[in-house]
Amino acid sequence: MASPKKNSPKPSTEKDRTKAIPISDIEQHDPVEEPLQRVIHEEENQHYELHIEAPNAAGEDPKIFAATSNTKAKKKAKPHKKHVQISSGKAIRPDTPRKTSGTSIRIWNFLEWIAVSALIFVGFFFAVNWGSYSELIKLKLDNLTGNFQLDPFIEQLITSQPTGPEGQSQELLPMANNLQQSAEQIPALSMTVAPPDDRIIIPRINKNVPIVSVSTENLIKRDWGALEADIQAALQLGVVHYPGTAQAGDTGNVVITGHSSYFPWDPGRFKDVFALLHEIVVGDEVIVYHDQKPYRYKVYETKVVNPDQVQVLTQEGDDRLTLITCTPVGTNLRRLIVLAEPVRGS
Repeated sequence: MASPKKNSPKPSTEKDRTKAIPISDIEQHDPVEEPLQRVIHEEENQHYELHIEAPNAAGEDPKIFAATSNTKAKKKAKPHKKHVQISSGKAIRPDTPRKTSGTSIRIWNFLEWIAVSALIFVGFFFAVNWGSYSELIKLKLDNLTGNFQLDPFIEQLITSQPTGPEGQSQELLPMANNLQQSAEQIPALSMTVAPPDDRIIIPRINKNVPIVSVSTENLIKRDWGALEADIQAALQLGVVHYPGTAQAGDTGNVVITGHSSYFPWDPGRFKDVFALLHEIVVGDEVIVYHDQKPYRYKVYETKVVNPDQVQVLTQEGDDRLTLITCTPVGTNLRRLIVLAEPVRGS
């Protein structure tokens, strides 16, 4: 530190050399040339004072220090909620944080409620329709991994061909001397395997399902509510041959409908019998057994229609088989229609 000049008055005491300056007066009294970076925090029950010490000699920079007193001031000051930054001799208050408006909070809460509700709905939807979607997942995985195996009984029905006495010669068997020789003379039987009831067989989705007929009484009466109740009751036992439409082998449109998904608490065993009908493609084979006779059909079209498009039930046009189920799976918003034409000579 440089020596003080002879003509410079020297303060007699340390108290005379310091002077308390309020923070608000820093701009007027701060002679500092280079910027100072200080942040002074003021808390409750704490008092701060900024002191600037007068220079001892000419050309000497003043000393700035903050004195803190933990004792309560005579007049209790309000605690500061912001910092005061001293830079280049100026007191600068930072920008006030922008407050979130009540409208933004309400919008955010509404979006959060929508997201939670959607999550709950999706979970409930898949829980109710788990049987249908588990079948879809299993079929797709089996096809991807090559583990799809056709039911042996379905395979037997597909390969079974009807036989008859036409073109076969008959002759008497010679008398056998013992039972062993008689058993060896009996030729192997060639018999057609057929289910005892009406059935529909769809190899693509590995389905062999009974076909249930519904009385036409309520159809004739045009009692649509009672007719719908009859159909729903019959759907618990299999797929339903729609009343008033042609039977397999007859001229017209054979209409068969079934559930793609239904309430899990319903007592029926065929709630998701047509859940895999969406996997059928053009060219697939469908076999309908009626009166123990097989009728083969080949799929030529699939489409989706609205529930009120009842033209799919019409008997006009070529002979065909029409399969109907609800789509998307788990809803009844629309109807999936599979159309197949009879295979001639089958």
